[in-house]
Amino acid sequence: MTSRIVVIPTRRAHSNHAEVARTIGVDIIAGRYAEGTRLPGDAELISMFGVSRPVLRESVKTLVAKGLLSTKARVGTIVRERDAWNMFDADVLAWHLDAGIDKRFLNDLAEIRLAVEPRAAALAAVQRTDEHIADLRRSIDRMRNEPSDSVAFADADLALHVGVARASGNLFMRSIGHVIEAALRASFLLSAPVEAEDRETVLLWHQKIVDAIADGDAEAALQAMMFVIHNGKSRHEGTMIEAAMAADCGDPA
Repeated sequence: MTSRIVVIPTRRAHSNHAEVARTIGVDIIAGRYAEGTRLPGDAELISMFGVSRPVLRESVKTLVAKGLLSTKARVGTIVRERDAWNMFDADVLAWHLDAGIDKRFLNDLAEIRLAVEPRAAALAAVQRTDEHIADLRRSIDRMRNEPSDSVAFADADLALHVGVARASGNLFMRSIGHVIEAALRASFLLSAPVEAEDRETVLLWHQKIVDAIADGDAEAALQAMMFVIHNGKSRHEGTMIEAAMAADCGDPA
């Protein structure tokens, strides 16, 4: 299995300080600013981004809060070690997709999902309310009614998974929504289930999750969720292998 990097661009930020934070964050994650190194001085960064000093300082504060930077008097602004980064932060996850993801990142996402989502599905089968079931059924209906490679399909898929976490009744499991979103967006953009057989498999097993939760069958819900995560992981790993082989053969596609 190759470790080749695949870039998945995200939407740009809506404010100057957020865009500066995003740009520096992506550069850090991509290794353009190595761990332990000092960022350029304020004057250089202000000139580079064309922003004011307050905007730059707000950007740095954002990155400090996310664990990517530290600031020390008479030392400057230092890139922190990767272990300090808040990988559950929505921006940090998105910036990884911007910087380029590889096999390890995708596997790490799948592993944390496997550690949490099947148990969330099992809990949802016990804790769910009628409202939760209605929300899950709306999500699977939306998936059935949308093309597999559409944004609407991906949004419905995400809504279903987040809905399961919400139905679990566990606040910590609900907070994993950003991880689920990053994993699903990566999987969707790498390998949306456009083939008829893939689409039917995805829909069938998502329906099994919903049915098991509605029936109060915790074990069936757990197993169905595990299958869905493993299936998605297999699809995007296959896509990365194909992309690497095409690149190695000099295929411009």
